[in-house]
Amino acid sequence: MLRGIRKVAVVSAPRDEVWAAWTTPEAARTFFAPAAHIELALGGAYELLFDLEAPPGAQGSEGMRVLSYLPPEMLSFEWNAPPQFPTVRNGPRTWVVVRLDEYGSHATWLWLSHLGWREGEEWSAAFDYFARAWDTVLGRLRQRFVSGPVDWDDPYRPTQSFDVPAE
Repeated sequence: MLRGIRKVAVVSAPRDEVWAAWTTPEAARTFFAPAAHIELALGGAYELLFDLEAPPGAQGSEGMRVLSYLPPEMLSFEWNAPPQFPTVRNGPRTWVVVRLDEYGSHATWLWLSHLGWREGEEWSAAFDYFARAWDTVLGRLRQRFVSGPVDWDDPYRPTQSFDVPAE
């Protein structure tokens, strides 16, 4: 079985709005990161900048690219790790697949899969980091549609898990 992180969430917003949140820089800044550069095209940029005080190249997902998309149902993009995981950050890329489906007229099912994981101590540590980090991202996405954009000076820290239950 392919090792991966899988999360599921219901977002209280129509699918087109959730799609825009993942695929436009303006909307991504409302929940994902304080700065974003997204070009929705094959090979287009998918860069989220989390630490604007860090030197260029260490701010976030610089250099990551869109791998595929099917509006408004599916988006996949390359993903790297934070600088504290240099082997993973500079090694083979992992990738994220986000799938969206309507859940009534005003809500959206979201499935997130983070794949491409290798073996090794640092890879395992990065895997554990992202198992928690994606909960934060999805919590902020849900917050964005319930109470408004994230205040990056005092970001919300969700505690709810979005893990897929074991079969």
